[in-house]
Amino acid sequence: MSETMSSVKVKRRSYEEEMSYLSRIDATSWEIGQGFVENMKVPGRFYVDSALENLVFDELNQHVNSGGYGGFLPALKQIANVAALPGIVGASIGLPDIHSGYGFAIGNVAAFDTSNPEAIVSPGGVGFDINCGVRVLRTNLTEKEVGPLREQLAQSLFDHIPVGVGSRGVIPTSEANLDAALEMGMDWSLREGYSWAEDKERCEEYGRMLQANPAKVSRRAKKTRTSPDGYFRCWQSLCRNSSC
Repeated sequence: MSETMSSVKVKRRSYEEEMSYLSRIDATSWEIGQGFVENMKVPGRFYVDSALENLVFDELNQHVNSGGYGGFLPALKQIANVAALPGIVGASIGLPDIHSGYGFAIGNVAAFDTSNPEAIVSPGGVGFDINCGVRVLRTNLTEKEVGPLREQLAQSLFDHIPVGVGSRGVIPTSEANLDAALEMGMDWSLREGYSWAEDKERCEEYGRMLQANPAKVSRRAKKTRTSPDGYFRCWQSLCRNSSC
């Protein structure tokens, strides 16, 4: 490392100095002033109750005490980083479930001016699990019946539902089948016997986007959805058994 490079020291702010950029708007909302991170184009704003307020400030304090090393950036810093993205308008906003994420904080939303040629579309803002769906499956089992078998049930779900990068499911497929699934959505699973007609009533757009065009998806992307031996491949799954 050159003498010039080694002599450069990054000034780190104290927790009190960091907090000087934050101002309370009312009982549940705060503003992050420009300058909290470099190149902020708009302020940040976040909404918290007293419990979450303590958590986000404690996270910031820990970040300062660690010298900025290790773990994710604090949610407040992530909100501010989003405020520095090209084309952002209004403010970078943290909703009441705000916590550290990957790039964007979880619960961080922002709007961008599409007429601005420098404006961006961020995968971190759209969500890396794009089009990830959430479904609730109700059974007639009671907590008393399931309780003693909860661990076995969880293991059985894990055994039968593919999870993790590179894992594969049990449904054989082909390129033509994949194209049909992309185009037909839930109508394809209904045709193949993997769902019931009434399931469509509980899915957005009844489980099918009428404008869907498989030709818009590259062959490379399609290959990531199928295993070498011809099965649908899983990217990420989360299954939880709960009682209510």
